[in-house]
Parts: sequence; C-alpha cells; structure tokens
Amino acid sequence: MGLLLTIAILIVTLATVGLFASGYWWFPAPASVHALIVDHQFNISFVVVALAFVVVHIALAFAVWRYRGSRAGKPRYSEGNTRLELAGAILTAAVFVSLAIFGERVWAQLYLSDVPPDALLVEVTGQQFVWNFRYPGQDSKFGATSPLLYNDEDNSPTSRPGPLGIDPKDSTGRDDLVTVGVMVVPAGRPVKIVLRAKDVTHSFFVPELRLKQDAVPGMKISVHFTPTREGRYEIACTELCGIGHHRMRAFLEVRSQPEFEKWLVEKATQ
Repeated sequence: MGLLLTIAILIVTLATVGLFASGYWWFPAPASVHALIVDHQFNISFVVVALAFVVVHIALAFAVWRYRGSRAGKPRYSEGNTRLELAGAILTAAVFVSLAIFGERVWAQLYLSDVPPDALLVEVTGQQFVWNFRYPGQDSKFGATSPLLYNDEDNSPTSRPGPLGIDPKDSTGRDDLVTVGVMVVPAGRPVKIVLRAKDVTHSFFVPELRLKQDAVPGMKISVHFTPTREGRYEIACTELCGIGHHRMRAFLEVRSQPEFEKWLVEKATQ
C-alpha cells in the first residue's frame, strides 16, 4: 500500500507540473507592451513555486516509501533544530522579499512611469451596469462634469449633460466624444485611461492587456498601457457591484492608426 501511495504522489506531481508547463492552462495571448513584462514576472514566480512544490512532494513520497510496511521501523521524532529552522525561515523570507521587489518594479512601470506626451487620453466611467468611454475633442481637453448633472434617462452619447453629467455650459466639453460599451484605441500608441465610478466600486479588467484596476467613486485613477495587437477584447467588471454585475461587460477594439482616425471622424460627425 505504501509503494502504491508513493507512485500516486509522484504521478500527481509530474502530471500537475506537466499540465501547467504545456500551456494548456495559461493566460490569453498578450496584447500590450507591459503584458510581456507581467508574464515574465509571473513565469519567475511560477518556477520558484513549482520547484518548492516538486521538492516537497518528492520528500513526501520518499517518507511514505521509506517508512512503508511493518519492517520499516518507526520514524524518528525530532524535537526541533534551531539552525535548520532559522535557515528555512531566512530562505523563505529571501524568496518572498525578492519576488515582492521584482513585482513592485513591474507595478511601478504601469502606474508610476511617465506617460508619453503623445498618449491617447480616454476617460472610463463605470456605473451599474455599463461602461462609458469619453474622448476629448480637437481641444484635447475634457469638459467639466458634475454628479448634480447626471441624467440617466437620456443616455445618448451625444446628449449633454447625459449620464456622465457633462456641463453644457463648458465649451471644452462640446466636442467630447462619448461611447457606451465599446472603447476603440490605436495599436502601437500609448493610451492613458482615467477611471471613474458613478455609484459603487467597479473594476476594469482586460486579460489580454494584463490590466486590472478598481474604479472608485469620488476618485480619478490613471493607468496607461500600449496596445500591440489589433483585435477585439472583452472588458469585464471584476468587482461585485450589484444584481446585474454578471452582465456588466464592454469591448476594447484595437485598430490600426488609420482605422482609428476614421472611427473618430465618423463618431464626431454623428
């Protein structure tokens, strides 16, 4: 029985590592510059955890095999080894601190690095249960908004004040372009998004970008990324925000620069 259990432990260990190494259970293909950096950091963490997983299970399999049957004798009981325990604690702390430092550097590149001056500016506003996207017009400035002006009864993208509460008296907001459910950006150009929430906390998540950030009421949170691959990607809300949370989704469309400019002109004429 001990031998069979040993074999079972080894088979499960090898099968688990093989399944993850095959890429069957993995992230979708990256579609942004920093997604590659995030994947690299994840791979480092995965290798470290995988090594610990394999070592522990091999040790477990050896213990089961070594003390199998009635003739194996009783395992020796240890009352503790200060040096061994201290070495293990130091090694574990060093690994976790190192991974935390590397992860912090990846995070800083996404949140703290300077935004390129040619970045496209998009305001993303979450509300129960839709995503609203606003682009500045020719003046490259957003018009003023106010919660007092919210009008969800008129949710047309061209309406003022509309669901975003755009002040109709502010001239800088007259050419702002608003879309609902679809965010279009050009490939290869940095994009800066400013996240807002009208009612409760939402979370903006695009797996292909490796980008996930909460949108908090009363706050404007900025994140930037550079899309690299054209396509249509789902934007999900990953913060429980009410009874309709499951249907709060939108789409990110990454197009070529000419196609993006054409889309802007079409929307502006509307």
